[in-house]
Amino acid sequence: MKIEQNAVVTVSYNLETSEPGQEKVFLEKTSAETPFVFLFGNGGLIQGFETQIAGMSAGDKFAFDIDPANGYGTFDLNAIVPVPKEAFNGPDGTIDLSVIQVGKMLPMMDNEGHHLQGKVLEITDSAVKMDFNHPLAGKNLHFSGEVISIRQATEDEIAHGHVHDGTHGH
Repeated sequence: MKIEQNAVVTVSYNLETSEPGQEKVFLEKTSAETPFVFLFGNGGLIQGFETQIAGMSAGDKFAFDIDPANGYGTFDLNAIVPVPKEAFNGPDGTIDLSVIQVGKMLPMMDNEGHHLQGKVLEITDSAVKMDFNHPLAGKNLHFSGEVISIRQATEDEIAHGHVHDGTHGH
């Protein structure tokens, strides 16, 4: 079987990142014992990854680079915004400074109710400067690995948009 729409794919990989013109930096590794298992073609992965592995078979090895435009996007200066400090007030009307710390990633919600993650860059008297770019925005991604297995997704997996194998899925 080849990797195609609605296939459940199991891969192991090494991921390195780099800024344009800089050396690669190791980010993460999966293995046959702790693989990455996903439903192919449902929009759950970055487009560049799916494009590169489409049509592969179990046992195929891969090594490819993904530029920011096909990965997590370019770094957007407009995604760095000051959030009024009052937005972080707890039920008692005060801010828990053990939670709001420079460098921490915080779960947030925008005015339309969309969930997002923001990194605290700076805390001033009136605002918390946050970066809502994906942590890998603006970075080149370097994948190398192997396709371990492929199977057809079940109707439930397709309907729910994710794997239900009980081990690596839901």
